[in-house]
Amino acid sequence: MPKQKTNMKQTKTEEPAGKTLTKRELVMSISEKTGIIQQDVAKVMQLTLDGIVETLEAGDRIEFREFGVFELVIRKPRIGRNPNKPDETVEIPARKTVKFKPGKRMRQIALPKKPAVKGKKGKGKRKSKGSAK
Repeated sequence: MPKQKTNMKQTKTEEPAGKTLTKRELVMSISEKTGIIQQDVAKVMQLTLDGIVETLEAGDRIEFREFGVFELVIRKPRIGRNPNKPDETVEIPARKTVKFKPGKRMRQIALPKKPAVKGKKGKGKRKSKGSAK
Protein backbone atom coordinates (compact mmCIF):
# COMPACT_ATOMS: atom_id res chain seq x y z
CA MET A 1 0.00 0.00 0.00
CA PRO A 2 1.53 3.38 -1.02
CA LYS A 3 2.22 5.98 1.65
CA GLN A 4 -0.02 9.01 1.68
CA LYS A 5 1.57 12.43 1.80
CA THR A 6 0.84 14.30 4.99
CA ASN A 7 0.97 17.98 5.64
CA MET A 8 4.10 18.61 7.73
CA LYS A 9 2.92 21.99 9.01
CA GLN A 10 1.51 21.90 12.50
CA THR A 11 -1.70 23.81 13.07
CA LYS A 12 -2.53 25.66 16.24
CA THR A 13 -5.42 24.30 18.24
CA GLU A 14 -7.06 27.62 18.96
CA GLU A 15 -10.69 28.52 18.72
CA PRO A 16 -11.68 30.05 15.37
CA ALA A 17 -11.30 33.82 15.29
CA GLY A 18 -14.80 34.30 13.93
CA LYS A 19 -15.84 36.59 11.10
CA THR A 20 -13.34 38.94 9.47
CA LEU A 21 -14.38 42.59 9.34
CA THR A 22 -13.29 44.23 6.09
CA LYS A 23 -12.57 47.90 5.55
CA ARG A 24 -15.63 48.11 3.29
CA GLU A 25 -17.89 46.67 6.01
CA LEU A 26 -16.46 49.09 8.56
CA VAL A 27 -17.07 52.04 6.19
CA MET A 28 -20.68 50.93 5.71
CA SER A 29 -21.21 50.54 9.47
CA ILE A 30 -19.76 53.97 10.28
CA SER A 31 -21.81 55.52 7.49
CA GLU A 32 -25.03 54.03 8.86
CA LYS A 33 -24.28 55.11 12.44
CA THR A 34 -23.23 58.67 11.60
CA GLY A 35 -25.29 59.50 8.53
CA ILE A 36 -22.13 60.51 6.65
CA ILE A 37 -22.01 59.24 3.06
CA GLN A 38 -19.82 56.19 2.46
CA GLN A 39 -17.46 58.04 0.10
CA ASP A 40 -16.56 60.57 2.80
CA VAL A 41 -16.13 57.87 5.45
CA ALA A 42 -13.90 55.87 3.08
CA LYS A 43 -11.74 58.97 2.35
CA VAL A 44 -11.27 59.72 6.06
CA MET A 45 -10.49 56.07 6.82
CA GLN A 46 -7.93 55.86 3.99
CA LEU A 47 -6.28 59.10 5.10
CA THR A 48 -6.09 57.71 8.65
CA LEU A 49 -4.48 54.47 7.48
CA ASP A 50 -2.06 56.37 5.21
CA GLY A 51 -1.10 58.59 8.16
CA ILE A 52 -0.39 55.53 10.30
CA VAL A 53 1.85 54.02 7.61
CA GLU A 54 3.71 57.32 7.02
CA THR A 55 4.29 57.77 10.75
CA LEU A 56 5.68 54.24 11.08
CA GLU A 57 7.89 54.75 8.00
CA ALA A 58 9.35 57.82 9.71
CA GLY A 59 10.27 55.64 12.68
CA ASP A 60 7.77 57.21 15.06
CA ARG A 61 5.29 55.38 17.27
CA ILE A 62 1.54 55.80 17.24
CA GLU A 63 -0.49 55.76 20.42
CA PHE A 64 -4.27 55.54 20.54
CA ARG A 65 -5.26 55.81 24.21
CA GLU A 66 -6.99 52.68 25.52
CA PHE A 67 -6.74 51.04 22.05
CA GLY A 68 -3.03 50.39 21.70
CA VAL A 69 0.40 51.42 20.47
CA PHE A 70 1.97 50.72 17.08
CA GLU A 71 5.72 50.96 16.64
CA LEU A 72 8.33 49.92 14.12
CA VAL A 73 10.92 47.51 15.49
CA ILE A 74 14.00 46.08 13.84
CA ARG A 75 14.60 42.39 14.34
CA LYS A 76 18.24 41.48 14.77
CA PRO A 77 19.93 39.26 12.19
CA ARG A 78 20.19 35.66 13.29
CA ILE A 79 21.30 32.23 12.21
CA GLY A 80 18.56 29.78 11.29
CA ARG A 81 18.47 26.21 10.08
CA ASN A 82 16.90 24.68 7.02
CA PRO A 83 14.38 22.14 8.40
CA ASN A 84 14.96 19.90 5.37
CA LYS A 85 18.75 20.03 5.81
CA PRO A 86 19.43 20.48 9.56
CA ASP A 87 23.21 20.54 9.06
CA GLU A 88 22.90 23.62 6.84
CA THR A 89 22.78 27.04 8.52
CA VAL A 90 21.13 30.02 6.90
CA GLU A 91 21.76 33.66 7.77
CA ILE A 92 18.49 35.50 8.35
CA PRO A 93 19.04 39.23 7.80
CA ALA A 94 17.77 42.03 10.05
CA ARG A 95 14.30 43.21 9.10
CA LYS A 96 11.70 45.76 10.07
CA THR A 97 8.35 44.74 11.48
CA VAL A 98 5.41 46.47 13.14
CA LYS A 99 4.74 45.71 16.78
CA PHE A 100 1.31 46.29 18.32
CA LYS A 101 0.77 46.45 22.06
CA PRO A 102 -2.91 46.49 23.02
CA GLY A 103 -4.08 49.22 25.38
CA LYS A 104 -5.90 48.71 28.66
CA ARG A 105 -9.43 48.76 27.23
CA MET A 106 -8.45 46.48 24.33
CA ARG A 107 -6.93 43.96 26.77
CA GLN A 108 -10.04 44.03 28.96
CA ILE A 109 -12.40 43.43 26.04
CA ALA A 110 -10.46 41.27 23.59
CA LEU A 111 -7.95 39.27 25.60
CA PRO A 112 -8.91 36.62 28.14
CA LYS A 113 -7.77 37.13 31.71
CA LYS A 114 -5.08 34.79 32.95
CA PRO A 115 -6.08 32.66 35.94
CA ALA A 116 -4.38 33.64 39.18
CA VAL A 117 -1.61 31.34 40.36
CA LYS A 118 -2.17 30.29 43.97
CA GLY A 119 0.68 30.35 46.43
CA LYS A 120 2.79 33.06 44.74
CA LYS A 121 1.81 36.36 46.33
CA GLY A 122 5.14 38.12 46.82
CA LYS A 123 8.49 38.10 45.10
CA GLY A 124 10.69 38.32 48.19
CA LYS A 125 11.54 35.83 50.91
CA ARG A 126 8.83 35.13 53.42
CA LYS A 127 9.55 35.93 57.04
CA SER A 128 8.43 33.43 59.63
CA LYS A 129 5.98 34.70 62.24
CA GLY A 130 8.35 33.99 65.11
CA SER A 131 11.38 35.91 63.81
CA ALA A 132 12.06 39.27 65.37
CA LYS A 133 14.39 41.89 63.91
